[in-house]
Amino acid sequence: MELDNIDFQILRLLSENSRIQWKDLGQQIHMTGQAVGNRIKKLEESGVIKAYTLLVDEMKLGLTYTAFVIIYMKTANHDSFIRFVHDRNEVLEVHRVSGEGCYHLKIKVRSQEEVNLFLNQLLEYGNYSIHLSIQEVKQQNPLTAT
Repeated sequence: MELDNIDFQILRLLSENSRIQWKDLGQQIHMTGQAVGNRIKKLEESGVIKAYTLLVDEMKLGLTYTAFVIIYMKTANHDSFIRFVHDRNEVLEVHRVSGEGCYHLKIKVRSQEEVNLFLNQLLEYGNYSIHLSIQEVKQQNPLTAT
């Protein structure tokens, strides 16, 4: 599906408030609510919109530790590692990378003890280095960057 300027406007507005009424969204971009709804359905059907989500304040949930982990795999068979990270709730992101390490992980946990427990289990798959976040300086929705 090729996206046009209107599609990007709809995506940007939905990313700011996914609960916005189609009529209200349409008023902002000078379209009818029905036309906006049709566009949104096409974006969903084509997979451009994968899901709607909720952002929460992780600190208020007690998730006070953010760590970035670089893993150096022991083996070329990564299937069990990939299953492991998919099953772990504390793992927010996993990226296979070029350069240093094989994978970069972003984890969020409640305590240093939870960090240590995770790292102990991670040793089954390879060695690691870890970087603790001191402060999140910027978090940006990719749609607001366009």
